[in-house]
Amino acid sequence: PQMTKADSHELAFLDALGQRASQGRITRRDALWFYAASVTAVPVLQGCATSPVTGQSILVGLSEQQEAAIDRQQAPHQFSADLGPVQSAEVNRYVADVSRRLQGATHRPQMPYSARVVNANYVNAYTFPGGAMGITRGIMVQMQDEAELAGLLGHEMGHVNARHAAQRQGQALVATVALATIAVAASDSRWAPLVEIGATIGASALLASYSRENEREADALGQGYMVKAGYPADGMVRLHELLVRESGREPGLLEAMFSSHPMSRERRDSAQEAAQLQFATSRNAPAGRERYMDNTAPLRALIPTIQACQKGELLMSRKKPDQAESHFRQALAHAPADYPSLLRMSQSLRAQGKRRDALEFARQARSAYPTEAQAMKHLASLHMAARAHDQALAELNAFNRVLPGDPGIGFLRGVNQEALGQRDAATQSFRAFLKQVPQGTQAQYAQGRLKAWGVSAN
Repeated sequence: PQMTKADSHELAFLDALGQRASQGRITRRDALWFYAASVTAVPVLQGCATSPVTGQSILVGLSEQQEAAIDRQQAPHQFSADLGPVQSAEVNRYVADVSRRLQGATHRPQMPYSARVVNANYVNAYTFPGGAMGITRGIMVQMQDEAELAGLLGHEMGHVNARHAAQRQGQALVATVALATIAVAASDSRWAPLVEIGATIGASALLASYSRENEREADALGQGYMVKAGYPADGMVRLHELLVRESGREPGLLEAMFSSHPMSRERRDSAQEAAQLQFATSRNAPAGRERYMDNTAPLRALIPTIQACQKGELLMSRKKPDQAESHFRQALAHAPADYPSLLRMSQSLRAQGKRRDALEFARQARSAYPTEAQAMKHLASLHMAARAHDQALAELNAFNRVLPGDPGIGFLRGVNQEALGQRDAATQSFRAFLKQVPQGTQAQYAQGRLKAWGVSAN
């Protein structure tokens, strides 16, 4: 069939993406984040404030209201990037209960703390400035009692109470990075399928790479909070021992990207000294092992699945999707309806050019967790690769309803609308995108299309 102008523009665009992907060997980070489409600055209010912890004056770049606003705006995107909260009300209710128990022991009990376990398989936890916390299922199945969980949550609350994110904003403008990610996989076609599209990652930009001093302070605060809430201080020591063991393993892709709390034996030893001296009276406090085991039973039943996914994800990061596939199959043999396993299986198949099989597993993932946005995004990428632009647009629209505010998704809606001949809709999508992302490769493309159509970008 004769190529339309829309087809021509799409092919030229994808060709440019392919050329970028094929120039040399891209890093692991590049493989997932091929384009940084924008750097949208968080409104900065620089000035002095009184530390809730020390009572001394500190330089901050965020007001307390802005800290909470960042959580509302960015946390849902990060939690979705980690494949959403686990589908166990029991587990999330339990973690939220432990969080509330600790909240009353903090210096800022008024903050809108919230905690959930996310479906990510890597071992980590993180918090946003206002106290929205994500704990991966990968670390949940490694911990052995409630005191370790309290140590983990206490550490995250320590960052919130010391206002570490706000202080970093005061020291230098740290942007929230909105990433419209398009990476091209190798296949027998010039116009290879898109590997990932439209991810907005706010947490890493704001929270990764805390200073050693920040980490030590969060440890000390967290250990104090957990003891005040009735836990033994050596729960923090055991948590550090777990993380020191994990740090000795070769990190996978997601561990390397999102490991916001570098571990060290020094920090473990400091926690142990504090447990023996400063918090010695907490030695006989209950660690809550039985309660932890009972309430995390749904997750612990998935240990073989999580371990298989971890191996598969590491192989995917090494560009060995065929080997990764076997591990994802093992994961699904243990838990056939596990959303992360279904999605990773589809991604490994797509990377091998097995588009039909990839589509089937993506649909299963969508069905397994119908309110989680990443399966929608993945399906959209598969449909785009097959030139099924109407189906791709439907999935992108669904993503936007579930998780609004991602400029990368808005840009891709415009690309698909253009391919479908919906010029007016594409114009609106590109204009909205350019308001959020005025620079970068996608911005240049959107500006070029609007100019070619004789319309302004405003």
